[in-house]
Amino acid sequence: MIARLRGQLTQLGHGFVDGLWRVGSMTRFFVLVLSASGTSFQRTRLVRREIYFTGVLSFVIIAVSGLFVGMVLGLQGYETLQRYGATESIGMLVALSLVRELGPVVSALLFASRAGSAITAEIGLMKATEQLTAMDMMAVSPMARVVAPRFWAGVISMPLLAAIFSAMGVFGGYLVGVVLIGVDAGAFWSQMQAAVDVRYDVLNGVIKSIVFGIAVCVIATFEGFDAPPTAEGVSGATTRTVVSSALTILALDLVLTAFMLRADD
Repeated sequence: MIARLRGQLTQLGHGFVDGLWRVGSMTRFFVLVLSASGTSFQRTRLVRREIYFTGVLSFVIIAVSGLFVGMVLGLQGYETLQRYGATESIGMLVALSLVRELGPVVSALLFASRAGSAITAEIGLMKATEQLTAMDMMAVSPMARVVAPRFWAGVISMPLLAAIFSAMGVFGGYLVGVVLIGVDAGAFWSQMQAAVDVRYDVLNGVIKSIVFGIAVCVIATFEGFDAPPTAEGVSGATTRTVVSSALTILALDLVLTAFMLRADD
């Protein structure tokens, strides 16, 4: 019994140390990406091409998901507000829910699942086929040529995708609340306009989406660069990207929300 407990504690300690080591390695990797970013921005064609792969190709899933989330918010919001005779506030409820929380968080989770996993798999495959080693031999920095363009493309794309998600969500709430249920359109838009503060609500949502974008891109590029050069290694790195990104996004959302609410007091 004691031996088994000791073994479990030892295993837990090894897992904790390994986690700290990966966090330290990821921080060092992030600094290296930033130091290589100057060279990447001299070749804007690389960043534009990666924006297409990470941002433009994620448009459909982000827009459709935002539309459905907004429609569900409209249905649930109407059901709740009806009890208090405040159905005209449905526009305000949908907009605040999307701009403050659901827009940045859900779009970041979708971005991590679609674009983050693709970045990890692509870099991991380049490592497995020794393309990164070949670049090193030709005095081409993989950090500047491969990693940094993908990192900045994701950071630039993330706030735009979050804005598209929120806009489509508001449109979905309008379809359900005004077109389907029959809430007055003027009340829908006026309540929304009166409640949403651009400086507080919209700016905080943009800050969240930028922070989430940085976190997802650091995790995705690090896992790809650190992946064992085998099929199983790349597969495991892709899975770690999705899981680690999701947990990091939710933890960062809690911390950022607490700071923003405290700053508003």
